[in-house]
Amino acid sequence: MKRLLYLVIPSLLLFGVGFAGQIKVGATPVPHAQILQSVVPMLKKQGVNLKIVVFNDYITPNLALEDKSLDANFMQHLPYLEKINKDKNLHLVSIAQIHIEPLGIYSQKIRDISQLRKGAVISVPIDASNFARALILLHNSGIITLKDPNNLAATEHDIKSNPKKIKIKRLDAGLLAKTLDDVDAAVINGNFALQANLKAKDALKLEDSRSAFANILVVRSGDENREDIVALKKALQSPETKKFIEEHYQGEVIPVF
Repeated sequence: MKRLLYLVIPSLLLFGVGFAGQIKVGATPVPHAQILQSVVPMLKKQGVNLKIVVFNDYITPNLALEDKSLDANFMQHLPYLEKINKDKNLHLVSIAQIHIEPLGIYSQKIRDISQLRKGAVISVPIDASNFARALILLHNSGIITLKDPNNLAATEHDIKSNPKKIKIKRLDAGLLAKTLDDVDAAVINGNFALQANLKAKDALKLEDSRSAFANILVVRSGDENREDIVALKKALQSPETKKFIEEHYQGEVIPVF
């Protein structure tokens, strides 16, 4: 298991109107923890104390949710959840789609896809679902050709042609932006691009906002109708949250509710 790295963002435990209690939610720093922080006042009015636990990877928030160290998490998309449920025998479910962070191809060495040299190295996320997502983006950019560009489980074996003999290097998603100088280009998840101050407008190519990879609120199976969980879901899908995302991220993060 990867080492757990976290930061707890506290708010006061409240007693009063609504139902008093605390809900602990795991999230990656940007934009997930920021979006959660924006709904703290809304939940506070209902007597719910939201405690945000910030993680630096995608695996440990799911393991922590499964072992009941968390009540929910907010940091992944459905294809990733389905894969980790299967691989780790977890019992987690999605209860709401919140936003999409378009995957992008970024480079410090070229300004256009056409400038990619023969044998260029492109780094991509190592996890299976985001690897497939990256391959689809590379296909849609004309860099490679996939046998089926709609296959959300595509692997290197599904590459039909690679005319420039691009070398695809798989790395932990959190390292892609940090090692951008070491490769010709990198396919970077939107949250890590935001953390690294990489702007969507500077990407060589962006994923379509209608992608199947919307970020979701996840809970343990059986907890879907808990009052505090329902309150969190409603807060994250509220008009106020939609306005916060649109105004704060200016198209870098797109609400999908």
